Order: sequence, then C-alpha cells, then structure tokens
Amino acid sequence: MLILIMGLVIFFCVHSVRLVAPQWREASFSQQGAMRWRVRFGLITLLATAFIIMGYLQMRAEPVWLWFPPVWSRHLAALLMLVALFFVGSAVIPNTTMKKKIGYPMLIAVKVWAFAHLISNGNLADVLLFGSFLVWSIVSFVVYRRRDRKAGVVREGESGVPFDLAAFTFAMVSWFTIVFYLHQSIIGVSPLV
Repeated sequence: MLILIMGLVIFFCVHSVRLVAPQWREASFSQQGAMRWRVRFGLITLLATAFIIMGYLQMRAEPVWLWFPPVWSRHLAALLMLVALFFVGSAVIPNTTMKKKIGYPMLIAVKVWAFAHLISNGNLADVLLFGSFLVWSIVSFVVYRRRDRKAGVVREGESGVPFDLAAFTFAMVSWFTIVFYLHQSIIGVSPLV
C-alpha cells in the first residue's frame, strides 16, 4: 500500500503545481525553458506512474474487499468510459465544443473514468487509486473554473460539428480497442464479463 500511496502523492504533487502555484510554475518554465521543464515533468510522472502500477498490482495480488459490486456496474462503467473517451477526444482535438464550453475536458474525462472504475471495483486498491483521482479532478476543475471566471477568461475560436465528430470518432475507436482488446490484455480483466 505504501508504494501506491507514494506514487499517488508524487503524481498529484507534480500535476498540482499549476493548481496551487501557477506563478512559480510560469517563472520556472521561463527560466528553465520549455524542453527542460517538460523532460523533468515527464520523468517524475513516469516514476510516479511506475510506483502507482507496482503498488496497485501488489495490493491487487492480496485484495482487501470493501464491497462486491453487482455485475451491472461493469456494464455501466463500460458505457461511462465511452463518455470519458469523448471528453479525452474533446481535449486533444482542437476547437471542440466541449473545450470551448467547459475549458477542461480532460479533467471531466478523469472524473468520469475514476467514477466508472469506483462503481465497478470494490477493493481497497481500487478505492485508493480511483477515489484519489476522482477527488483530485473535482478539486482541480473547481479551482481552474473559479480562477477563469475571476480572470474573465473567454474562450474564443471556432468550434463546430467536424471537430466534435472527430472527438466522437476518437472515442468510438478508442473504446472498441480498449474494451475488446487492451483492457483484457493489459489489465487482465474484460470489462464486459
């Protein structure tokens, strides 16, 4: 459990710099240069992700069950993942309606992903992993939206159906790939069983 918690703490500390110290981040970014900042950020993120995976796998080897989710929760989670992947597509594809309207579709994707996995998994490792991501994404979204409103941020730019269709296509292709191939081969569990 300690390795998982250590990985989560490192991950969230690194990913919360912009949240809690935006001026320091910008100053460091300009002093060190974009490439150096991104390399350090990426290496620390990789380290944290490795700790999270190792700790999660250790805890899953000897699970501590908090509840036993009903079978239908897996099917609901699979459907929610389609929604989460649409928000991922909306975040990575420029000029989508979701990006223009809410500003932070990737945080919405993390919220939906974490919630979907919380309802369909009931052991302590899942609660620690997905619960912490859910709390972090909710807090981050609220802080960023409040900061944007205070600063009077208006998202300009052309959004439209072609960009949203691209996000939807991304979601469908990703969902089918994950559900019918990747989830089973990487995680070892089929989301549809």
